[in-house]
Amino acid sequence: MKSDIEYFYNIKIEKLYNKENYYYFYYEFNTYYFIPTTRPIEDFQDIIKVENELANKGIFCHQFINNKEGKIITVLDEIKYVMLKIQMENEEIDLIDLAKFQNSLILTREKSKLYRNDWALLWSEKIDYFEYQIREIGKEKDLILNSFSYYVGLAENAISYVNNANENYLKDYILTLSHKRIYYPNYSLNFYNPLAFIFDLRVRDVAEYLKQSFIKNSDPLLELKYYLKNNKLSNYEYHMLYARLLYPSYYFDLYEKIMANEIEENVLVDIISKTDEYEIFLKDVYNLICLYTPLTKVDWLLKKEVNTP
Repeated sequence: MKSDIEYFYNIKIEKLYNKENYYYFYYEFNTYYFIPTTRPIEDFQDIIKVENELANKGIFCHQFINNKEGKIITVLDEIKYVMLKIQMENEEIDLIDLAKFQNSLILTREKSKLYRNDWALLWSEKIDYFEYQIREIGKEKDLILNSFSYYVGLAENAISYVNNANENYLKDYILTLSHKRIYYPNYSLNFYNPLAFIFDLRVRDVAEYLKQSFIKNSDPLLELKYYLKNNKLSNYEYHMLYARLLYPSYYFDLYEKIMANEIEENVLVDIISKTDEYEIFLKDVYNLICLYTPLTKVDWLLKKEVNTP
């Protein structure tokens, strides 16, 4: 791989490092990442437009580096790679920073091919595939077998919540630059990665941040309280925020890695142990949002004991 990178980018690398499925190296006091991507080629024109618009606002994301043929994508062994020059790696992005980032680039859905929003359909298709996969190859995964039905139930609650919001509330929302996934701690290395950029409701990233924060043993209620106080949402957005919190992406992300034999099944133990705590968290969030707008009830959650934010 080192010789391939040197050939395609006309550089001399002292040492190439490999981590998980990507490579990185240092060159002329900068850090570069060589990353596989599955994004369709037509996305990149819009991603570059977004990067340029952000740069004009003083927000600098990781920069695509063209290969010697002037192309963003380099194909090696039938795998597509891109080279990124890293701007910042270790700056931590909290919910306030996230909201400021979103407010810097608000778009209409017609402005970009990167728009993603059909949550209920995507979630339903994913659940159908997971259920098929469990039947076919998951019979020896005891932790998954013992927990899967519960998280599918949560997902079905989320799907119903989205469908109810779409049917009963005016679709009044703001589309902002969002991410396929938000992590916690939310470091700039991932946050400013243009390969992660999509456009979606502004509550998408907020919900993913809150879920990841909770799962990683943080208490995000105070951050959410501040966010809701300082960002006026529509009734539709409040409901979609709650739907996103109901959907257990934190479980399914690990499930997919386990089924692909990328990680061990025991990583689920910590998440499963937080089941009761997360249900209480969902009720606490419900009560908090209800200070701003009446939310559709999820009856079984309202029976949980309440924490004091």
